[in-house]
Amino acid sequence: MSYITELDALSLGRAIASGEIRTTEATEEYLKSIEEQDGTYNCYVTVDGDRAMEAAKEIQARIDKGELSDSPLAGVPVAIKDNMCTEGLLTTCSSRILYNFVPTYESTAVRKLRNAGAVILGKTNMDEFAMGSTTETSYFGPTRNPADPEHVPGGSSGGSAAAVAAGECAYALGSDTGGSIRQPASYCGVVGIKPTYGTVSRYGLIAYGSSLDQIGPLTRNVSDAAAVLTAISGHDDKDSTSVDMPAKDYTQALKKDVKDIKIGIPKDYFGEGLDHEVAASVRAAADVLKAAGATVEEFDLSLVNYAIPAYYTIAAAEASSNLERFDGIKYGYRTEDFAGLHNMYKKSRSEGFGAEVKRRIMLGSFVLSSGYYDAYYLKALKVKALIKKAFDDAFAKYDIILGPVAPTTAPKLGESLSDPIKMYLGDIYTISVNLAGLPGISVPCGTSTDGLPIGVQLLADCFNEEKLLRTAFTYEQTK
Repeated sequence: MSYITELDALSLGRAIASGEIRTTEATEEYLKSIEEQDGTYNCYVTVDGDRAMEAAKEIQARIDKGELSDSPLAGVPVAIKDNMCTEGLLTTCSSRILYNFVPTYESTAVRKLRNAGAVILGKTNMDEFAMGSTTETSYFGPTRNPADPEHVPGGSSGGSAAAVAAGECAYALGSDTGGSIRQPASYCGVVGIKPTYGTVSRYGLIAYGSSLDQIGPLTRNVSDAAAVLTAISGHDDKDSTSVDMPAKDYTQALKKDVKDIKIGIPKDYFGEGLDHEVAASVRAAADVLKAAGATVEEFDLSLVNYAIPAYYTIAAAEASSNLERFDGIKYGYRTEDFAGLHNMYKKSRSEGFGAEVKRRIMLGSFVLSSGYYDAYYLKALKVKALIKKAFDDAFAKYDIILGPVAPTTAPKLGESLSDPIKMYLGDIYTISVNLAGLPGISVPCGTSTDGLPIGVQLLADCFNEEKLLRTAFTYEQTK
C-alpha cells in the first residue's frame, strides 16, 4: 500500500482539500492498488477506471474553485456494492441473470456521494442478490479475505469490506439485510455500520428483503463511518420507507465520553457455539468501555433462538416476491434455446439464478403458499413483533447493547457452502437487529491466534446513531 492508500477517508479528504494531494493522484493510486491486488482478492466485479479518472479531474476542478469546501469526502475514491444502481455502469448483483444490466438511473445513496464529490472506482463483489454470508455465491467467483486469502471475507458485502481492508478503496458502501455489513466488517477488521431502517434511502437498491435491507458504510475507522453516514442519510421522496426527519451531522457525536452510557450484555449471546477467543475479545472490549466510565452489566435478552427461523422465513418470502421481476423478458439474461413463453421463463431463471438464490426463492414461495401462509409467514411476523418488544424493553434500561458480531472468525473458503444451515446459524447475533429495524456497528476488537480479525457489535435504539457512534468512537480511541 502506498502512502495515499494507507490514509483513512477523512485524512485523505483533508490532504486533497489542502492541495497536498490531487484527486487525480489519489484515484490513480487506488486504481493501481486494484490492478496489483484484485487478481488475488477478487473484490470488484467492475472497475470503472476511465470514468473514475474523468470524474477525478472534474472534481479537482471544482475543489480548486472552492465549490466543495463543505464536503470532507470531496475527491476521495469509493467502491459501491454491486446491488446499488449506478447510471451507465454495470450493476449485476453478482448474478448471471443481470450480467449485462446497465441502469438508466442512480440510487439515491450513490447520487448523494457523487454530489459530495466522491470518485466512484467501481462495483464490488457480493453474494448473489445478497443471499449468503461468505461472498462465495457470486457468479463471478468468491472474494478472499485480505487477512488470509484462504478464508472468506464474510457476506454479503464481502467485496466492499475486503476492498477497504486491502486498500483498494478509501471506503465503500454495503447493504445489510441480516448482518451483511457488520459481519464482513468483523471478518475483515474494518468498521461497518447498519443504520436505523429508514435513515438511508433504499431507492435504487435492488431489493432482497424490502422490510430488512438498509444501506450503510464500510470504513477504516469510526470517524469515517460517521462522515459517510452523514453524506448518504436523509429523507427521500422516492422511497416510501424513508423517514422524514431533519438531516444530522453524525461527526458531531465523535466525543470520547461514555460516562453517561449504560451498557447491557445479553447473557444469551455467550452460550454454546461461541468461539472462546471471540468471547474473550468481546468481553475485553466491554472492560475497556467500563474503565472509560460506562456502566456495564449483563441481562437476559429473550427470543434469540427464534430470530433465525423468523428472519429466514420473512426474508425468503420477500425475496420470492422481489425476484420474480427477473424473467428474461425486459432485461438481463435470456436463455438461447427455448420453446414457448413459459419454457423461456423457466430456462432463463434456472440458468440465470444460482443455487442459493433458487433455494431461498423456493422457501419463500412455500411459506407464502395457500395453506402455509398462516403456519409460517404470519407466525414469523408475530415473532418479529415480539423481538422488537424485547429490544424495546432492553433499551428502556440500557443505552447500548454489546455483544459478538459472529460466533467465530472467518471460516475457510468452501466450508460454509457445504452446509447452508451452518451458514444461516452464523447470523445469529446480527439478524434480530434487522428484524427490529435497529442501528448496529461492528468495530475491530482483537485478532485470533491464527491472525483473523474479531469485531465487537454495539447496538442502540432506533435513531440513536449518535449515541452508538460516540460509544464506538470512545472504544476505538481508548483500546
